[in-house]
Amino acid sequence: MKKFGVGIQLYGVRNAMKEDFEGTLRKLAEMGYEYVEFAGYFDKTGEEIKNILDKYGLKCVSVHQRCDFFDEDPEEKIKFLKTFGVKYVVQPWYEVSKLAGTPEWDDTVKKFRATADLLKAHGMMFGYHNHDFEFQKYEGKYLHDYIFDAIPKDEIVPELDTCWVHYAGIRPEEKIREFAGRVQIVHLKDFVCKKLAAGPVYDLIDTKGGSTKKPASREENGFEFRPLGMGIQDFGAILKACEESGTETVIVEQDQVYDGMTELEAAKISRDYLKEKFGL
Repeated sequence: MKKFGVGIQLYGVRNAMKEDFEGTLRKLAEMGYEYVEFAGYFDKTGEEIKNILDKYGLKCVSVHQRCDFFDEDPEEKIKFLKTFGVKYVVQPWYEVSKLAGTPEWDDTVKKFRATADLLKAHGMMFGYHNHDFEFQKYEGKYLHDYIFDAIPKDEIVPELDTCWVHYAGIRPEEKIREFAGRVQIVHLKDFVCKKLAAGPVYDLIDTKGGSTKKPASREENGFEFRPLGMGIQDFGAILKACEESGTETVIVEQDQVYDGMTELEAAKISRDYLKEKFGL
């Protein structure tokens, strides 16, 4: 199997990062993570982030950052991100009430395209990270597809979250192959549930305005995030599709810890799983 770069979304260790920024990054490097993806910067300067990443041999492949981050002082924000080597700037989610089929859609496209143009001009790429709600259909077409049809292929990459793709009722490996040549970064995330495509099971984000499904509570649907290898995902099939489709980096993500584990314990289980099962 191809030797992918292996990274971790730092949202999954956010409490550890708040308590000990440098120590947490050191521990992740010791586990064998090579790349990180930020979701917040913990009040650090670009130089501070760069120096600590360099110290432990880590690279920042991407960040989760909403477009409105660039509304004020965009050149300073670009300079900040470039300081620690960001390659992809990924919109982590967007309100359903502003996606295709809504009065806000045209403005959303303008905002996404403006951000994509800004990043491209500075040697970076815009990306979009899905949840399950983007796989609702409007006029027979997924909301997710409208996003990628609205922006030139050389200005946007999909960061496919394999958990949410699967939870939406779609085989992740099929969606990865659909975007072959464009899926440079893929989120690996495991989970369990009683029923797929049962509606949103989170309350971090606004999914109002477009959902045709009654949200299911996590308890009703038995939904739980799990470290890699402890849920229902077929990572053999997912990684094979990544290999065939040109993926460069796979990023471990765990939104919440499971069964009393600490964030770092869960991160280590996932990293060891990839190493022992797939040689990554």
